[in-house]
Amino acid sequence: MSETTPSPARLSPGDEAPDFALPTDTGEVVRLSDLRGSKVIVYFYPAAMTPGCTTQACDFTDSLDSLRSQGYEVVGISPDKPAKLAKFRERDGLTITLASDEDKQVMTSYGAFGEKKLYGKVVQGVIRSTVVVDEQGRVEVARYNVKATGHVAKLRKDLGLG
Repeated sequence: MSETTPSPARLSPGDEAPDFALPTDTGEVVRLSDLRGSKVIVYFYPAAMTPGCTTQACDFTDSLDSLRSQGYEVVGISPDKPAKLAKFRERDGLTITLASDEDKQVMTSYGAFGEKKLYGKVVQGVIRSTVVVDEQGRVEVARYNVKATGHVAKLRKDLGLG
């Protein structure tokens, strides 16, 4: 029997988004159920303070006001400890919600953790992914293996946000 976990089942539009309650860098808990009534962009990234993840977090921060004006909240989830996320927020002036999924249970339930290719090798890890959840808690958009650079602009275009 293999020690690796196969790629997890991915979410599709219309699926119910798995609820979660995760600690944030500010010591609070973010719950998807508490955000009902808003659209929520939940994005999963491998590690705070790495180049691609910094680019993506800064892009979401730069777009947050315009996304909120169109009814969206943004939650970034990584396996980092809350203390590291706090340093990430402070270092880069981030305004989005940063949540910690140290045991990777939420990532797994969203299909954002499992086998992936890294430099030609198959490894276990975070699959850079974005899931947009509608006001009722259903998946509107699910994107996997996204690129960090230019992702927010592409997502805005896909959502018809200009």
